[in-house]
Amino acid sequence: MQSPESVLNTYSFVPSYYLRYYYLHDSVVTEQRKTGTRAAAVAAIEAELLSMYADPALDAKPALLGQRGGAFYSEAAVALLASLFADTGFASTGLGDAGDVQVVNVRNDGTFGFLADEAVIEVPAVIGAAGPVPVPTEPLAPLLRGLVGHMSAYEELAVDAALRGGRARVVSALLAHPLHRAVRPRGEDGRPADRGERAVPVLGMTA
Repeated sequence: MQSPESVLNTYSFVPSYYLRYYYLHDSVVTEQRKTGTRAAAVAAIEAELLSMYADPALDAKPALLGQRGGAFYSEAAVALLASLFADTGFASTGLGDAGDVQVVNVRNDGTFGFLADEAVIEVPAVIGAAGPVPVPTEPLAPLLRGLVGHMSAYEELAVDAALRGGRARVVSALLAHPLHRAVRPRGEDGRPADRGERAVPVLGMTA
């Protein structure tokens, strides 16, 4: 987690580095204005990697791949497949169908009572041929529960907007996102009166 020690001390838990985008938003924006966004850097890396992979003579892992991120995801994917198919003869891993614990994305289905059952959560789960079963977890602290609930609501609204369309649904999703905290009222000239970077339009108002 790339956060000042004073900020880390307030968490009382070991945070994911992704939290810096929420809790240190302004610092991250200032940083990315100087260096560019991570998304742009990843897109450039992937474009160069695809160009390299097009060379049939390439027979070694490119050093550039180490800059892409996501290390060990391949190992996690293989471990998950091995556990899911362990009792089918598909894999011989020594794990059998004993039910090892891995971190996976699953339906909430009551794991966290403040989220809808159909919400997707990433939690430790016992893996077996019948699928993953979330491990019982302690209730989230209010600090985390607030952010998780906020993001889950945004995702639900964003999916609805993607499936059914409509400006109102898109705006609702944007207003639910924790990184957007303002609206842009329309001025007398028909232009947004507030051009703030974190503002979003609402019904009857303009972007």
